[in-house]
Amino acid sequence: MQDSFLDLKTALSAPDNQDLVMESIGHLQPFDIARLLLELEGDEQQQFIEVLPLDMAAEVLEYLDPELQYALIHHCDDDKARALFEALPSDTAVDLLLAIHPLQAEVLLTWLPEEYRERLDTLMSFPEDTAGSLATVDYISAREGWTVEKTLGHIRKVGRRAEIVSYVYVTNARGQLIDVVSLKEIIMASPQTLLADIVANNPIVVDALSDQEEAAHVLSQYDFLAIPVIDADKRLVGVINVDDLVDVIHDEATEDIQKLGGSEPLADSYLNTSALTLFQKRVGWLLILFFAEAITGNIIRHFEDALTEVIALSFFIPLLIDAGGNSGSQTVTTLVRALALGEIGINDTLRALKKEMTAGVLLGAVVGAAAYVRASTMGGVASPGLGAAVGLSAFFIIAWASTVAALLPMTLHKLKVDPAIVSGPLITTLVDGVGILVYFSIARMILGIG
Repeated sequence: MQDSFLDLKTALSAPDNQDLVMESIGHLQPFDIARLLLELEGDEQQQFIEVLPLDMAAEVLEYLDPELQYALIHHCDDDKARALFEALPSDTAVDLLLAIHPLQAEVLLTWLPEEYRERLDTLMSFPEDTAGSLATVDYISAREGWTVEKTLGHIRKVGRRAEIVSYVYVTNARGQLIDVVSLKEIIMASPQTLLADIVANNPIVVDALSDQEEAAHVLSQYDFLAIPVIDADKRLVGVINVDDLVDVIHDEATEDIQKLGGSEPLADSYLNTSALTLFQKRVGWLLILFFAEAITGNIIRHFEDALTEVIALSFFIPLLIDAGGNSGSQTVTTLVRALALGEIGINDTLRALKKEMTAGVLLGAVVGAAAYVRASTMGGVASPGLGAAVGLSAFFIIAWASTVAALLPMTLHKLKVDPAIVSGPLITTLVDGVGILVYFSIARMILGIG
C-alpha cells in the first residue's frame, strides 16, 4: 500500500493526471482506494475524487464517514456533485443525509428525482438500528403479471443500478411482496412464462421495524445474499444486503464483548475514542462492583478468628474465588452468545440449567481434586485436613458458579435486560462472596476451628 500511495501522490502532482492516477490504483479494490484517500491531504482528497470515474468514485465514498462524503461532494462542481450523490447506493445516501445538518440534507434531496426522493424519505423515517434503517431501494422488482422475457428486458435496463441482481422481487399492483425469484429460475424458464407461475408465495422477510439483529439472524439461517424488508401492509420497503448485515453482526458481537467486560459499548473505534470517554464508559460499573465487593471483605472479617487459628487458609482464597469466577464467566459467555444467536430461548432454561449443573459437577470434581493435591503437598502448611477443606470448597464453589451462571442470563433475558451488560461482572461478585462463605464454613467443619 505504501508504494501505491507514493505512486498516487506523484500522479496527482502531474498535469493532465487522470491516466496516471488510474494507472497507480488500477490494481486496487474500492476499499483499498478509500484507505489511500484517507492518507492524502484535504486538497489532494478533493482532487483525487474528482479525477476518478463516477462509478468508482461512488464506490470509494461508500467506505468513508458521512461527514467526509459530504465535504467531498459539496466541493465538487455542481454537475459532478449531483451525479456523484445520485450514484451513491440508497442506503449510503440515507446514512449521509441523516448525519449532516437537515438544511444541507434538504439541498441534496432536491438533486434527486421525485420518486427516488420519496423512497429515501421512507427509509429515513425508520428508527436507528431497525431493519428498515438498513434497507436499500437499489434492487430489481417486477410485477407478478410480467413474462420472463419482459422481466429480463427490465433487468438489462435497471440492473446496473441494483446492488444485487441475483434476486428479483415480485410484487402485486399494490406494491406488496409476493415472492423472491432467483435470476437462475428466470433464465431457466421459457420466455413467455409468467412470473406468477414461478413464485411460491412464501417469501422469507423481515419487518421494517424489527431489530437489525433479527434481520442478521434470519439471513444467516437461510444463507441468502439479501433479504426483503416489508412494512405493516406487506409492501416491499427495500432489501438488506449481506454485506450490511455482516457489519451488523460484527458490531453486535463487539458490543456484547465490551459489555461482558463490564463496560458500556463504545460508539466509535478504539483509536477514535478519547481517554475521557473510556473513563465515562467504565467508571459506573467499577464503582458498583467496588461497593459490591465490600460484601466479600465483610465475610472475610467475619471469619477473622478462623484465619488467625489457621493462617494457611488465606493462601487459598485467591485460588478458590478465581476458579469460581473463571467457571462462572465461561458459562455466562457461552449462554449469552447462544441467546444472541437465537440458539436457545427462555423455554430452554431448565435444559440449560441441567446441562450446566452437570458440567459444573464434573469440572468441580477435577478442579477439587487438583486443589486437594495442591493444599496437601504445599510445603510448610500441608495437612490432610487443609487439603480436604480446599478440595471440597473448590468442588462446591465451581458447581455453585456454574449453576448461578446458567440461571442469571436466562433470568435477565426474561426480564428484558441485556444479559451481556450485567452477567459477567455480577457473576464474579456473587461467586466471590458466596465462595468465601462456603470455603470458611467447610474449613470450620473439617478443621474444627473458630
